Amino acid sequence: MSDRTNIVYAYDGSFEGLMCCIFESYEQKENPSIIRPPVVQQSLFDPAKWIETDEHKADRVFNSIPLKISSQAQELVKLGFLTCTPHKELLIYNFLRLGFKYGDKVMTMLADDTVCSLQKAVRHLTSESHKFMGFVRFSVYGEVLVAVIEPKNFVLPLLIQHFCDRYRNEAFMIYDKTHSMALIYQSQNVELMVVNELTLPEVDGTEVEYRRLWKQFYQTIAIEARFNPRCRMTLMPKRYWGQMPEFDEKNAAQWRVAET
Repeated sequence: MSDRTNIVYAYDGSFEGLMCCIFESYEQKENPSIIRPPVVQQSLFDPAKWIETDEHKADRVFNSIPLKISSQAQELVKLGFLTCTPHKELLIYNFLRLGFKYGDKVMTMLADDTVCSLQKAVRHLTSESHKFMGFVRFSVYGEVLVAVIEPKNFVLPLLIQHFCDRYRNEAFMIYDKTHSMALIYQSQNVELMVVNELTLPEVDGTEVEYRRLWKQFYQTIAIEARFNPRCRMTLMPKRYWGQMPEFDEKNAAQWRVAET
């Protein structure tokens, strides 16, 4: 690899595009210091080299990972791309450089900052996706169930199997407000698509009654003697509350009092 440190790659933001960046670096013997997705604005001091997405090149890199490293490393890279960790592209690139050099031993090199950081980011992703399997709250809009979430990581791909299995005979949408993406399921077909903005109509009387019943159930099963706001906030952080109907103004006020 070249010792040059002023090379900047720009790509289309797709996973295949990132794999092409890795292909380019090895083919041209370049070591980029930055791999920039479209959402990051270009600086006057880092004119970027645009890397075209080529499916054949992307497949060559991706399919080489289990052969030269391991299938576990391939899965780690796939999940790593879904994380919100800063500069994830460069982190994945550096991880693969280590993997292509050391083979499957890279998965146990936890003292290395790159390996440790990538595995930590993926743990955060999987932990967050697990929480959303319990924290997603659907509302009824006509014949469709709709939920809005605001995750830090791009968790929708990890939620597909859980919710499609659970609501196999329903039509539903989970809208990721953070990433402007939606998981849409209808007639046992699933699709992830870009939704830049979602405006929902006012809920009807049926949905209002469903929410009232849910709040009543939530309050009924609570054990007042075991009320522990600190424990609850650890298991159910505040950032999830905005899309959970059981945390209305009355309950939110109760939590604020309990915190003081």
